[in-house]
Amino acid sequence: MFTDYHVHTEFSDDSDYLMEDVIKDAITMKMDEICFTDHVDYGIKRDFDDPRGMHYRKGGPGEPEKMPLANVDYPKYFEKIEFLRKKYPEIVIKQGMEFGIQMHTIDLYQKLFDKYSFDFIILSCHQVEDKEFWTQDFQKGRTQQEYNERYYQEILDVIKNYKDYSVLGHLDLISRYDENGPYPFEKIKPMIQEILEIVIKDEKGIEVNTSSHRYGLKDSQPSRDILKLYKELGGKIITIGSDSHKIEHLGAYINEAKELLKELGFEYYCTFEKMEPIYHKL
Repeated sequence: MFTDYHVHTEFSDDSDYLMEDVIKDAITMKMDEICFTDHVDYGIKRDFDDPRGMHYRKGGPGEPEKMPLANVDYPKYFEKIEFLRKKYPEIVIKQGMEFGIQMHTIDLYQKLFDKYSFDFIILSCHQVEDKEFWTQDFQKGRTQQEYNERYYQEILDVIKNYKDYSVLGHLDLISRYDENGPYPFEKIKPMIQEILEIVIKDEKGIEVNTSSHRYGLKDSQPSRDILKLYKELGGKIITIGSDSHKIEHLGAYINEAKELLKELGFEYYCTFEKMEPIYHKL
């Protein structure tokens, strides 16, 4: 079974990888199944039909001067997935999204989830207080302890109040953008343990995000320490995704992630259908 459960396309504002090209490439790679998980980040982004208009960011090299900060165009997204399912029956195509939830945006995500049919939802924390990690806006003015604790507190608060998701995405994402280096796991372990205990109690899961390789991280994402703790606490639901935004990312390091999970004592990984996990032997 070869799957990728974290995939972005032209429906995400940070990717121009056409959804149909993703499917063609996945078939060439002999994938059995793929799940699209394009970005929704209320707070810093708006929907295409928002009466207030669109937010914009400055374009990078090779991009237009102004880039729209837009969420998924929902009707077109689901129409395209349905079209591709019929056109390419040789691969299983699941419809998901990546919800970048903050406490003050929960109601918007609840309305979105209730409106459409999903197989899979990644719950991620991409911003806190509408401040980005990759720009260091969130970390600015905070000590390493303060911004790590604030980040995990946001995740903890969100999962106490929002339940319509499948897995937590790249749980220790803040480590990717920590210019002060790795923050000691033992210092943050109590918060992470509380998060994982809620995840397990709610019958949700976590993902292994293989983009740690392309970002040059020295550890997996989430870290081995988090994966070990999840297993010790009784966690069983795990998905594996590349977090792909272009062809070079698609399907990358999926097999390495499976080997890591086996090494840590996990027996299964999951795919999803209609928000229910399906277990596959590693």
